[in-house]
Amino acid sequence: MDLTAGHVWVMISAAMVLLMTPGLAFFYGGMTRAKAALNMMMMSFIAVGLVGIVWVLWGYSMTGGDGIAQLFGNPFASFGLEGLIGSEDMISAGYGATFAIITVALISGAIADRAKFGAWSLFVPIWVTVVYCPLAFMVWGGGLLSADGAIGGAVGEAIDFAGGTVVHISAGVAALVLALILGKRQGFGKDPAHRPHNVPLIMLGAALLWFGWFGFNGGAAGSAEEAGLIWVNTMAAPAAAMVGWLVIERFRDGRPTSLGAASGIVAGLVAITPACANVSPVGAVGLGLVSGAVCALAVGLKYKLGFDDSLDVVAVHLVAGTVGTLALGFIALPVDGAGGGLFYGGGTAQLVAQIVSVLVAITLSAVMTALIGLAIHKTIGFRVTPDNEVSGVDLSEHAETAYEFGGLGVGGAFHPFPANSRVPELTTEKVNS
Repeated sequence: MDLTAGHVWVMISAAMVLLMTPGLAFFYGGMTRAKAALNMMMMSFIAVGLVGIVWVLWGYSMTGGDGIAQLFGNPFASFGLEGLIGSEDMISAGYGATFAIITVALISGAIADRAKFGAWSLFVPIWVTVVYCPLAFMVWGGGLLSADGAIGGAVGEAIDFAGGTVVHISAGVAALVLALILGKRQGFGKDPAHRPHNVPLIMLGAALLWFGWFGFNGGAAGSAEEAGLIWVNTMAAPAAAMVGWLVIERFRDGRPTSLGAASGIVAGLVAITPACANVSPVGAVGLGLVSGAVCALAVGLKYKLGFDDSLDVVAVHLVAGTVGTLALGFIALPVDGAGGGLFYGGGTAQLVAQIVSVLVAITLSAVMTALIGLAIHKTIGFRVTPDNEVSGVDLSEHAETAYEFGGLGVGGAFHPFPANSRVPELTTEKVNS
C-alpha cells in the first residue's frame, strides 16, 4: 500500500504527542523544588520507557478487537504487534501508544517531592494495563460505553473525541487517590519553599504541550473540514482559558502570574480535548473561559479539603476534563441536523450520556488506583523516608542534582550512596564544607 498524506499526518501527529511527555516533564519539573526537579522529570521519562514496552506486548491488544465482557480486548490477540507487521494498522498502534504514555505521566505531578522512583516504576505498567487500556476499549474500542455497548446502547454514546474521560478524568482521579495514599508533604501549606523553582521551565513545558496538542486532538481527524475545526478549537480554547485564569488571579490575588498563564493554557487544552471536533469556535472560546476560571478557583480546594496534590493535577485535569466532557451535553453541534446538546435543541440525551461516561471513568480509575496504590504502599512502600524528603528526592533516588548553586552543590551524578547511608548528613556536610 502506498504511503498517503493521511498516513504521514498520523505519524507526524504521533511524534507531536510523544513530544508532549518531555514537555510535561519540563512543565512539572519547573513547578517542583530544585532538589526534586530531576526526579519529577524522570517520572515522565520512565513512563515513555515502560508504557512503550507494555503497549507493544499487550497494551495495544487490550484496546481493540474482540472484547472480553465489553471491558477490554484480548491481550494476546496482537501480542508483540506481530500480527500488524505489513499492515497500515501499525501506524495507528504507534499513535495510540503516545496517548497511553502521557496519561500515566500526568498522574505523577500529584505525588511530587515524596515518591519512591522504584514504586512509581512498578505503578506505571500496572495502572496502564488495568485502568487505561480497559477504559480506552470501553470508549473507543467497541466496549461498554460505545454505541453497541451495554451502557452506551442504553443511555446513548458519549462523545470523547481525544480523551476527556480516557485520559484526563482517569489521570486526575488517579492523582487524587495517590495523593491521599502517600499523604501530605512535610510543611504542606506552611513552608514557603513549596513553590516553583523555575518558572521559565514551566512556560517552556506549556509551549511544548500546546504544540503537541494539535497532534493530540487533530491526529484522528477524518476530513479536511474536521481537521480545520479541531485546529481552530485547539487554538481558541486554551487562549481563552489563559485569559479566564488570569482574570481570576487579578481579582483574587491582585496580580496575574506566569504560572497562572501556563496553567490556564493547560486547563483549556484539557477541556477542549473531548470536544474539539464537536463544538463551534465560539463554543470553544466559551468553554475555555469557563474552564480557565473554574480551574483557577479549584486550585484552592486542596488547602480547604486537606489533600496534597503537589502540582494541581486534580484541579486542572480532573476538573477541566469533567467540564469539557459535560459541556458537550450543552454545546455539542448537531450531526446532519440531528442530536446535539441542549443549546442546539438536542434535548437531554447527550448530557445523560456524558454524565454516565464521567461516572464510569471516575469509578474505574478510583477503585483500581486505590487497589494498586495501597498494595505498593503496604509492601515495598510508595513514599521516601522523611530524611530523604528533606534532603531531596533527586539525591536519594537518583544520586544527582539539577543545578550547581555557587559551589554549594554539584550538578550531575554523584557516586551512589550505600543503602544504609543517611543522605541528609552527607548533604549537610557537603554544604557546610
